[in-house]
Amino acid sequence: MPTHPNAGAARLTGFRARLRAAEPLLGTFLKIPSTQPAEILGQLGFDFAVIDEEHAPLNPETTDAIVLACRAQGMAGLVRVRSPAEILRVLDSGADGVLVPHVTDAPAARLAVARARYCGERGFSPTTRAGAFGAIGMAQHIAQQDARCAVIAMIEDAAAIGAIDEIVAVEGLDAIFIGRADLAVSMGAAARAGELEAAVHRVMAAAVAVGLPVLILAANPVELAHLRERGATGFLTGSDQGFLRASAAQARASFLPPSGG
Repeated sequence: MPTHPNAGAARLTGFRARLRAAEPLLGTFLKIPSTQPAEILGQLGFDFAVIDEEHAPLNPETTDAIVLACRAQGMAGLVRVRSPAEILRVLDSGADGVLVPHVTDAPAARLAVARARYCGERGFSPTTRAGAFGAIGMAQHIAQQDARCAVIAMIEDAAAIGAIDEIVAVEGLDAIFIGRADLAVSMGAAARAGELEAAVHRVMAAAVAVGLPVLILAANPVELAHLRERGATGFLTGSDQGFLRASAAQARASFLPPSGG
C-alpha cells in the first residue's frame, strides 16, 4: 500500500498511532451532556468515542468533563468540533484528536492540521490538562502533543468529491471520515439516483491509494465486514442516545402485554 506523506514524519503515539497503523477500531458518538455514558462505554471496551459538539447540547465545560471521563477509562476521546476555531480548546482539554466537519478542499484540510499542531498554528499554553498543568517542559509538551493529536477530516459534501485527491494528500492529515448521510443530503437528486455509492467508493479509493485511514459508520457487523474489505479500518456505530433508546424500547416491549390480551 502506498504511504501517506505524513506517515513517517514523527513517532506517533496513543490513538493516533493505532489509527495510522490501520488497527481495527470501534467507536461511537457521545451526545448526552454527562460523563457517565463515556464511563460505561469505556468499561465495555470501545476503542474511542466522538464527543459531538456539532450536533449535541454540549458546552466547553461538559466537553472538558467528558474528555476526562474518557481518559479515566482508557478510551480515546475525540471531539467533533463545530469549526476549526474550536480545535485549540478541545486539544488543551486533553482530547486525543478532532473530527473537523465539512472539509471540502485541501486548504480547509491544511487549516485543520495547522490548528492542531504546534509546528503549525496551535497556540501554546502548558498550564492545561494536555500540558499536565505545567508539570512538563515546553519542548516535551510540544513534542508529545504534535505526536498524539489526530486530525480527521469529515468528507460529507458533494463539493469534496472532486477535490478528494488533493484533500487526502494533505500532509499531517491522519484520516478521513465519510459522512454518508450528510453526503447524500448534499448530493440531492444525484444521491437518490444511485450515485451516492459511487461517490463513497471514489472517496475510499482515493484515501486507500495513498495509505490514509478511512473511518465510516457501520450499522451492523455484516456492513462493517463489507466496509473493511473495501479498505476502512475505523468504524463508528450508534451513539449513547441511540443505545439508550434501543435498549429502552426493547425493555418496554418485553413488559407490554401481548396485543389483544
